[in-house]
Amino acid sequence: MLTGILAGLAAGALWGLVFVAPRMAAGYSSVDLMAGRFAAYGLLAAAVMLVSALAGKRGQGGLRLPTLRQALAALLMSLLGFSGYYLLLVLAIRDAGTEVPTLIIGTIPIWVMLLGKPPHLRWGALLPGLLLTLAGLLLMMSATHNSGIADGGAHYWRGMALVTVSLVSWTAFAILNSAWLKRHPEVNATDWANWLGVATGLGAVLLWGVTGSDARTLAAQPDLAAFVVLCMATGFGSAWLATILWNMASQRLSASLCGQLIVSETIFALLYSFAWDGRWPTGMQLAACVLFTLGILASIQAHR
Repeated sequence: MLTGILAGLAAGALWGLVFVAPRMAAGYSSVDLMAGRFAAYGLLAAAVMLVSALAGKRGQGGLRLPTLRQALAALLMSLLGFSGYYLLLVLAIRDAGTEVPTLIIGTIPIWVMLLGKPPHLRWGALLPGLLLTLAGLLLMMSATHNSGIADGGAHYWRGMALVTVSLVSWTAFAILNSAWLKRHPEVNATDWANWLGVATGLGAVLLWGVTGSDARTLAAQPDLAAFVVLCMATGFGSAWLATILWNMASQRLSASLCGQLIVSETIFALLYSFAWDGRWPTGMQLAACVLFTLGILASIQAHR
C-alpha cells in the first residue's frame, strides 16, 4: 500500500508540471503544447518497445506486444484519459472561458472517490476525506476565481456540455484503468504505459492536425528549440513516467484512494505556480492546500 501511495503522489507531482509548462513557452497554444507532449510520449514509448525487442534478440528479455483485445483497451483508455479528454476540455474552455470549466474539472477526485469506493469500505470512513477535499476545493474556488458565467449564450452552454463530458471521460478512465490493471496482473505498469503511449501519440498527431497550429506558424516562433525541449521533458516526466507511476498506484490501491491522491496534482501545480511567480500563496490558498493534505491523510487512514 505504501508503494502505491508514494507512486500516486509522485504521479501527481509530475502531472502538476503541466500547469506551469504553458507559461514557460509563451506564444504556443495549449493544443500545440499538449500535442507535442503526447507525441513525445508516443515516440518514447515506441523507442522503449524497440529497445526491448532488440534486447530480446540478444536473449536479455523481450518485447511484449499487446493482444488485439489489449490494444483496443489501450486505445479506449488513451481516448478517455489523454487525447480525447484534453480535446473536450480545450473546446469547453474556448466556448465557456477558463473559470467554470476549471472548477468543474477540479471535482474529478471527488467523483472518482465516490464511484470507486470498495464494497467493504463504509461511507462513514470515507466521509472525512471527502468533506475535507470538498472544503478545500470550495476555498480554492473562492480564492482563485471571481465569476463564472460571462453570458448566457448558446456557446456557453455548449461549453458546459463539453466540460461535463470531459469530466465523465477522465473519471471513467481512472476507474476503468484501475479495474483493467487489477484484472490483468500479468501486464506490468511499464508495458501498459508504453501501449497507452503509442495509442496516445497517434491521437495527438490527429488532434494537432485538427485544432493545432500549422507547421509554418510553429517554425516561425523564435523559441522553437525551447518548445521542443519542453515537449520532450513533459512527454517523459508528465506523461510516460507519470503514467507508469499511476499504473503502479492503480494496481495496488482502490479506485477511491487513487481518486483522493489525484488531489496531489492540484497541490503540486499550485506550489510550482507560486515558485514560478516568486510569491507566497494567499492565506485562503494556503488553507485550501492544508485541507487537501488533510483530506489525503484522512482517506489513507480510512483505507487501511
